[in-house]
Amino acid sequence: MTDVTVFGNPAVPAKGKSLLALDERTRRRNNAEARFRLMGKIAVAIGIVALIGLLLSILSNGLSSFQQTYITLNVNLDAAVLDKAGDRKPENIAKVSTFGYAPIIEKALRDAMAQKGITIDGMNAKAAAELISKEAPADLRRFVMADPSVIGQTHSFDLLAAGRIDGYYKGRVTMESAKLDRNTSPEQLMLADKLKEAGILTTRFNWSFFTAPDASDTRPEAAGLGIAVIGSAYMMLIVFVLSLPIGVAASIYLEEFAPQNRFTDLIEVNISNLAAVPSIVFGILGLAVLINFFGLPQSAPVVGGLVLTLMTLPTIIIATRAALKAVPPSIRDAALGVGASKMQSIFHHVLPLAMPGILTGTIIGLARALGETAPLLLIGMVAFVREYPAGPPDGFFDPASALPVQVYNWTQRGDPAFVERASGAIIVLLVFLILMNLVAIILRRRFERRW
Repeated sequence: MTDVTVFGNPAVPAKGKSLLALDERTRRRNNAEARFRLMGKIAVAIGIVALIGLLLSILSNGLSSFQQTYITLNVNLDAAVLDKAGDRKPENIAKVSTFGYAPIIEKALRDAMAQKGITIDGMNAKAAAELISKEAPADLRRFVMADPSVIGQTHSFDLLAAGRIDGYYKGRVTMESAKLDRNTSPEQLMLADKLKEAGILTTRFNWSFFTAPDASDTRPEAAGLGIAVIGSAYMMLIVFVLSLPIGVAASIYLEEFAPQNRFTDLIEVNISNLAAVPSIVFGILGLAVLINFFGLPQSAPVVGGLVLTLMTLPTIIIATRAALKAVPPSIRDAALGVGASKMQSIFHHVLPLAMPGILTGTIIGLARALGETAPLLLIGMVAFVREYPAGPPDGFFDPASALPVQVYNWTQRGDPAFVERASGAIIVLLVFLILMNLVAIILRRRFERRW
């Protein structure tokens, strides 16, 4: 017998009809399927267009942050100004503040303009010096303090141009807008053009964007991601070291050893609920327990790492349990059948086969933690930090920032140059996230086993 009992002869079409001809009902069904496929394609197209628009917006605003304008000057480190005592003692040299270095830079700019024959009507020496960033005297002072023997010598320095000058060559500032801007003038922009023609002013790749610390509101051209990158690296190291062993151990116990009772059911429900809890709740927990109760320092990577570990654990546990469930029961039965213990069957057979899923879940959890902002804001990592944290383990307790928090910080400032910096930081963060996801895919395909 066949699966369908045929009564009569349904294969014979009704009089006047053909099996090759679509009836009205079949036509409506085919039209409905075509409409559904069209709706799916439209939804995918809308998503792709929105993603492309978002990426283009970020790239158009942020790619310019990887370029920076510099003014190259031969600066004479006048001993009469920097070391009046003439003994080259660091304590005496340190008495000269950044204000003492500003006239030296101004004189170097005047000499360079005179050598190239550059003049602008109505432009005095003070206005010309405003083309150079206020960070330049501080950079010069750090150079001298690092090696006092350079005093009295002439060195070539690549000094940061002011934010408005840098914005002029990136399209943010125009001659028309300069007429209405109290921080710059059309004459300064014309002087910048002449300096560029003379080879004194250049725009090139901005390596300091990845290494420099944050800067004040008046020095956006000097702001960098150095401290934020170190802070994020420290936090991810803490999250990885804590969340992977704890998450995997908890998953193995719940999946392989824990008895099925109300207690374990309660634990499983709570793990699923914690995975859906808003991240800011973990920030409140870190503020109340880790900072207020245990007294850990604010803005420290150790606090951020512990908070992100608590947030990442449910994701890793769920992914690890799913990977363990995907291993066929026959693997366990075969191991036990040849005399292996329960522990040996898990660690020698089940766990290696589940490792691709475990690594994928761990990396995805780390990627999610890397992009979190809300919990880090509550534990104070939005603070303005200029000093680099020390190396581990002491650096875990030093003040630091994080990449997503740095993005938030820069978007709150008024200067358009900080918005450019924020978009550039988003690009860096996206690159890290893409690399982490690529590593997850590669590891999964490398260790994947099919059965």
